Amino acid sequence: MYFFLLNLSLLDLGSISTIVPKSMANSLWDTRAISYAGCVAQVFMFLFFISAEYCLLTVMSYDRYVAICKPLHYGTLLGTRACVHMAAAAWGAGFLTALLHTANTFSLPLCQGNAVDQFFCEIPQILKLSCSHSYLRELGLLVFGSCLFFGSFVFIVVSYVQVFRAVLRISSEQGRHKAFSTCLPHLAVESLIISTGFFAYLKPQSSSSPSLDLALAVLYSVVPPALNPLIYSLRNQQLKDSVWKLMSASF
Repeated sequence: MYFFLLNLSLLDLGSISTIVPKSMANSLWDTRAISYAGCVAQVFMFLFFISAEYCLLTVMSYDRYVAICKPLHYGTLLGTRACVHMAAAAWGAGFLTALLHTANTFSLPLCQGNAVDQFFCEIPQILKLSCSHSYLRELGLLVFGSCLFFGSFVFIVVSYVQVFRAVLRISSEQGRHKAFSTCLPHLAVESLIISTGFFAYLKPQSSSSPSLDLALAVLYSVVPPALNPLIYSLRNQQLKDSVWKLMSASF
């Protein structure tokens, strides 16, 4: 679990570093400018990190399933080599997804200005600037990717249904609490990413508005990476004790 959390931390750091520093700099300098190459790099890096993170969260659900439902087989099913291979597959899937979407998006002719109505370069906002009907290629790619991501979400839900069934059979209340505290934060973060991401990328243009687009972008791009360290670290009893001592000393 801690090996996967290390990878999750790196992906969180990468995704939030891709968009937040540039948006903060633009805010301080009172500008919204970004170079074309910078926009391409931002789209690619953000899609790479967020897609890899989603794949890694899927792997982590399998990790929790094996750990709770098949604990005696954990060392066999999830040995060091298996964990490294699954983490590498998550990073590779993120790279491939980002490469396909970035190449397809920036191959479209943009003829409706160069102002992206968002605080970072986002594919739906870039597609609004296209004057070519070939944007349907990108829409088809988004739908295909969404189906894959939805399939991963179904896998996660099925895994946690099995986990919760196993947890409810635990006679010890402390054991049930420990198992639920391990799984529920993961499921909450996963649900937030998939619900806001799906709506942001697949919602009809008629229901689009600048304030709604901004809120959705913040929810799926900034909130999960910011909350993950807090959610997962606060399960550590030593950290809880340290935070409590710090708060007690402050008051």
